[in-house]
Amino acid sequence: MLYLLFYPLASSIKLFNIFRYLTFRSIYALITALIVSFVLGPMIIRKLESLQARQVIRTDGPESHLKKSGTPTMGGVVILLSILIPTLLWADLANLYVWTTLFIMVGYGAIGFVDDYKKVVEKNPKGLSPRQKMFWQLLLAGAVGLFLFTRTGFSTELYFPFFKRLHPDLWVFYVPFVTLVIVGASNAVNLTDGLDGLAIGPVSINAATYLLFSYVAGHATLSEYLQIPRVPGAGELAVLCGAMVGAGLGFLWYNAYPAEVFMGDVGSLSLGGTLGTVAVITKQEILLVIVGGIFVVEALSVIFQVGSYKYRGKRIFRMAPIHHHFELKGVAEPKIIVRFWIISIILALVAISTLKMR
Repeated sequence: MLYLLFYPLASSIKLFNIFRYLTFRSIYALITALIVSFVLGPMIIRKLESLQARQVIRTDGPESHLKKSGTPTMGGVVILLSILIPTLLWADLANLYVWTTLFIMVGYGAIGFVDDYKKVVEKNPKGLSPRQKMFWQLLLAGAVGLFLFTRTGFSTELYFPFFKRLHPDLWVFYVPFVTLVIVGASNAVNLTDGLDGLAIGPVSINAATYLLFSYVAGHATLSEYLQIPRVPGAGELAVLCGAMVGAGLGFLWYNAYPAEVFMGDVGSLSLGGTLGTVAVITKQEILLVIVGGIFVVEALSVIFQVGSYKYRGKRIFRMAPIHHHFELKGVAEPKIIVRFWIISIILALVAISTLKMR
């Protein structure tokens, strides 16, 4: 909105020329997201308390979690508004990639909101059934995959880090691949959201990493120099990623241990889906496995635990996802959270280093 309003004036007022720079708009999208979080956060938390939207703690989980019962949830609404408002202000709204990513963010947020609302406000413990949630996730992600597949000039090739010439064309199979990436990322973040600040920390780190990837993918000179696929228009996603970083830090203000509010499915599903969509558009889908390694391990720990118990009758971990395993081994919650953040930072640096290792 601000871009479309002020940039055309650059020809007569040089000051407005600054709006052409993605770095400037990304930074101010981050700052705006922080301000929105600080302004709306307390109001939304109070509203959630008035709605009795309080977290219900599993009795079969770690005993230390029982004291968290009654903490407001659905705080992901703060995150979504803190991303949406700055993006609409600072991004080029003529860019279809921005709208595609917002489509997934808002759509997945709506799925999570309905599920959370049924559970914590209407006191329906079932919420949306797993089939219903998966159906809508697949439908929205599939729509994005189909849009990108039919978009003129958008490559359906898959690029691998460390391998300069390995980029097979998935052709029509690109649609289910995109669907898998978006749905997988969404549910992986959802599984990670189990401790105060555990999910939002790595999400912010991932968003900062993909801010860089978006900028490079949309830059003709840098993408050619680094020998990564150029995606004209993808650079505008750096503004959205900047807003994600700011929104994540703003939410962490309230979600840090001990949490004043939880994000709920409205936050975790939408954030994971958004990261997956940005990874797809920037052609860095494989790197998401490295950057989001924490989310991958959390998801795999659940898959392995369920599979082992079903076929062997034995558990691999004391409890899944794996962060609960460490809790039951006596590791303090804040220590688990900070260690996972540190690992996430290291993985992000490894992923960034691959830009020169092609």
